[in-house]
Amino acid sequence: MTATYPSALSVVLAGGGSAGHVSPLLAIAGAVRDRVPGAAILAVGTADGLEARLVPAAGHALAVIDRIPMPRRPSPDLLKLPGRMRRAVARSKEILRTADADVLVGVGGYVCTPMYLAARSLGVPIVIHEANTKAGLANKVGARYTTRVGTAFAATRIRNGSVVGMPMRSAVAGLDRAAAQAPARARLGLEPGLPTLVVTGGSLGALRLNQAVAGAAPALGAAGIQVLHITGNGKQVTGNDGGPLTAPLYRQVEYVDAMEDAYAAADVLLCRSGAGTVSEVAAVGLPAVFVPLPVGNGEQARNAAELVAADAALLVPDSQLDAAWIENNVIPLCRDSDRLAAMAARAAGLGIRDAADRMADMVLEAAGK
Repeated sequence: MTATYPSALSVVLAGGGSAGHVSPLLAIAGAVRDRVPGAAILAVGTADGLEARLVPAAGHALAVIDRIPMPRRPSPDLLKLPGRMRRAVARSKEILRTADADVLVGVGGYVCTPMYLAARSLGVPIVIHEANTKAGLANKVGARYTTRVGTAFAATRIRNGSVVGMPMRSAVAGLDRAAAQAPARARLGLEPGLPTLVVTGGSLGALRLNQAVAGAAPALGAAGIQVLHITGNGKQVTGNDGGPLTAPLYRQVEYVDAMEDAYAAADVLLCRSGAGTVSEVAAVGLPAVFVPLPVGNGEQARNAAELVAADAALLVPDSQLDAAWIENNVIPLCRDSDRLAAMAARAAGLGIRDAADRMADMVLEAAGK
């Protein structure tokens, strides 16, 4: 049972822009509140990031600072950077003073650099969580000013980093897939006893995944494999008649509110390999087929590398995923219960379920509580 600390505590958490930053921020905030029910929690983000919706929805206050573009090449914006940064640091100091912050927790993103600089100037202890295998620029800056740096992946290279895992919602971290499978399938409109493939490209969907699964849907159904296809908001997959695609044992929805149900229902998950998804499927012991997003610097492939190397997951480059690949690789996997059980065990062996608690420990230590 987690110990609680009755003394007052003021925690400011900075980060946002994407779910990859907001989700661990909220998980850390929740774990701190579990320890210190009366803790004052203030999140800091931008007015146009996902945090503007998700933080208030989670019951926490949100302060905003202006987004500061970080130009990679000489440009007029580069000349404006020093002035913008000075104003952002001044605003960050104002936020920390008003909150009477005992500690600043940063998870990366645009707002973190001025917040780290402000905290250092004011003597506020800093705690950092780095979610990606390639550390972001803001967290690299912040890591110069603290020894308390948690990472989601062992492969991450950042000063003073130590592996704590990915902070995640308690509904995911505490999921017992075997016990939850039958009720989860019932809630999602799936048959209880069939091999089940769940497909998701995230909340925005993934065109390549959607097209490949649509093409393979008849073959999957013929093989006795039911498919829950989470297409993404506004990304309904249509058939030749222009209506929603239909096929035997195929069901599509645009969004699933409780991803723990999708994880429990699935025998196999076909998905992108964002840091949060990779960490969650490992934590719950779910065999996955990863299709890394083919943009950026290859971070999604690096996220998946440990699970793939351990034969706990498969990986296919985005350019190679099509209906034929699914028919030749995913169908045999879904029908091989022994292989799936072995993959699930290996994934669970690499997963970390208590990352939010580990980060809360770090926060309380930094705050002297």
